[in-house]
Amino acid sequence: MNTIAEIKQLLSERIVIIDGAMGTMIQQHRPTEADYRGERFKDWTGDLKGNNDLLSITQPDMIKSIHREYLDAGADIIETNTFNAQAISLADYNMQSLAYEMNVAAAKIAKQAVSEYKEANPGAKKYVAGALGPMNKTLSLSPDVNNPGYRAMTFDEAMTAYYDQVRGLMDGGVDILLVETIFDTLNAKAAIFAINKYLREHKLNGIMPVMISGTITDASGRTLSGQTLEAFYVSVMHAEPVSIGLNCALGAAEMRPHVEELAQIASCFVSCYPNAGLPNAMGEYDETPAETAAIIAGFAQEGWVNMVGGCCGTTPAHIKAIAQAMKQYAPRPLPEMAAAF
Repeated sequence: MNTIAEIKQLLSERIVIIDGAMGTMIQQHRPTEADYRGERFKDWTGDLKGNNDLLSITQPDMIKSIHREYLDAGADIIETNTFNAQAISLADYNMQSLAYEMNVAAAKIAKQAVSEYKEANPGAKKYVAGALGPMNKTLSLSPDVNNPGYRAMTFDEAMTAYYDQVRGLMDGGVDILLVETIFDTLNAKAAIFAINKYLREHKLNGIMPVMISGTITDASGRTLSGQTLEAFYVSVMHAEPVSIGLNCALGAAEMRPHVEELAQIASCFVSCYPNAGLPNAMGEYDETPAETAAIIAGFAQEGWVNMVGGCCGTTPAHIKAIAQAMKQYAPRPLPEMAAAF
């Protein structure tokens, strides 16, 4: 059985658990500037603190320990530490040339964590999703209020950066490619184009699973670039993803109507991994694991989801509570028309 068939079967059999926040867990380790630099980058010009993706190179044991915590908590899928690991975002640290290496390193760390988990738990099915984040620049919106036609990058620049990231993730051995936290669908289209280009060149179409997860930014029910949820869905379904879903920006309670809408229109499997509520005045998340799990359990009870987990503010404790809550619910069945293909 190829990977895409295996993942589809798993999503149809039970509600699959994806991990929680990487950044939240990194912050708990309180890494210093020296930790980010390691020995290799001790003389690098400019601050490196905050470049979490670099830790896959300089602090691999820290990243692997976080993956293991999520696996032990019940996550079926763990995401690579590569949210900003492409040349566009890494330009903030003048580390564009390290993008490929970061992705290979992050993928290998996650795969190693899975291998070690499987050795200790024979027969377990665990997967690594290569995370492609939204970039720190947008193709749809101008950063200059006085020049609405200006764009900070071109589509080809975004696509090339994503292609290099995909190449690194694939060479590192990921099982899934996950385009996530999409606030600008045009950025996502650049990622999808890059993925399709790579898969076509390497004859992996129909074998490598692709997942897509967008972000509704506020009560308007739209992405940051102004699309409704249905418009976003229609815009990316040409990628034939295994799943489509929502993550970040909102807590589970605020995400509820949007998950319901997506469950009604999606022809593929549906995912949802919200934040641990909304941030407080200090930018921290107060929602407890039990609270998050209870809200997501409501989605499962309605039959809306196939894959759930957590985003900003969530921890292994949240994932453990969510995983436990999901055991009593069946996954969302595919619409009959979709199931026939």
